[in-house]
Amino acid sequence: MQSRLSVPNRLPPGGPAAPRTPFFDSSEPGLGVLRPREGREKFRLLRYDPSPKLAGFVRHYWTVEWDLTDAEPYRQDVVPNPCVNLVIEPGRTFGFPPSPSRFSKPLSGQGRVFGVKFRPGGFYPFYRESLAELDGRPIPVDRIIAASGAELERALAESDDSGMVALLDRLLLDASPVMDAETALLHDMTRRIAEDRELTKVDGLCAAFDIEKRTLQRLFSRRIGLAPKWVIRLHRLQEAADALERGGPNGSRPILLDLSHELGYHDQAHFIKDFKAVVGVTPEAYAQRARLGAER
Repeated sequence: MQSRLSVPNRLPPGGPAAPRTPFFDSSEPGLGVLRPREGREKFRLLRYDPSPKLAGFVRHYWTVEWDLTDAEPYRQDVVPNPCVNLVIEPGRTFGFPPSPSRFSKPLSGQGRVFGVKFRPGGFYPFYRESLAELDGRPIPVDRIIAASGAELERALAESDDSGMVALLDRLLLDASPVMDAETALLHDMTRRIAEDRELTKVDGLCAAFDIEKRTLQRLFSRRIGLAPKWVIRLHRLQEAADALERGGPNGSRPILLDLSHELGYHDQAHFIKDFKAVVGVTPEAYAQRARLGAER
């Protein structure tokens, strides 16, 4: 059956004259990608801005390509963001709800994946049902946009990054998402969590936005799919991983006690426990592997 999708190799009329320039690659840490210096030797990660009309719902598009034909397989770990990702990959194209657990992607041979990272709460206007009911189950693509997983996989095989960006812009705009008050509120709340390191407790978020805790918990559960305490925790642990990877002057590593206090942990043992539960290793072990990677 012929695909009903028209796959543009360039952006549609009225948009920029040339393909959008990627603004991030795997040479930089951030957004939950663990061991980025090590990873850039194994794969290429690029991110693209969505249409300005989608910016309130979609954080960015992303693409990963790798060629490990003559190399050992590699496992890339990612600390999850509190976001839904629509992932286009041969045989595995779905919307994936956020999770408090680390995600590991085995890479071998050659491959390419394209994805849409929605903003926290930005997916709900497309899905229009509670994310809490999913219980981690993947979402069929045709519940999100007017396309099937098989059609998107064919598009991935036939087009370059700019073609995929243009195609997903069109499909997502055709879904007619509405920026309602709750979507806007969640955008402001999650931005505050990301920017304010002193905001480490749910009670602090309630006070900052004058909202009752039960109301806040229901809002996050329904529209993000995670409890607010997990959204705060994931942001802080990503910051910790970035700090341990980045290091300080002359290759020094942050002192764990200082780092844990900076991220709002008053108990270093609690920080180490949370870090290991999400990242998979202790902060010291993570810093040691990052240091070895930097020395290669």
